[in-house]
Amino acid sequence: MVRRLASWLAGRLRFPRLFLLTSVLFVVDLLVPDMIPLADEILLGLTAGLLSQIRRPRPPQLPT
Repeated sequence: MVRRLASWLAGRLRFPRLFLLTSVLFVVDLLVPDMIPLADEILLGLTAGLLSQIRRPRPPQLPT
């Protein structure tokens, strides 16, 4: 189940494990209270969003 969800979520990403690790850290960080509120949550959220936008280049299509 987890493998299927991970492949669906990060199937075409260039760094799928890094994206999943950052997303898990973001969720854990939301649950753990800290001294500086919202600073690290914002940074981890932005990093996860940035990693989700980096895709693998598409293979070149041959002209038909």
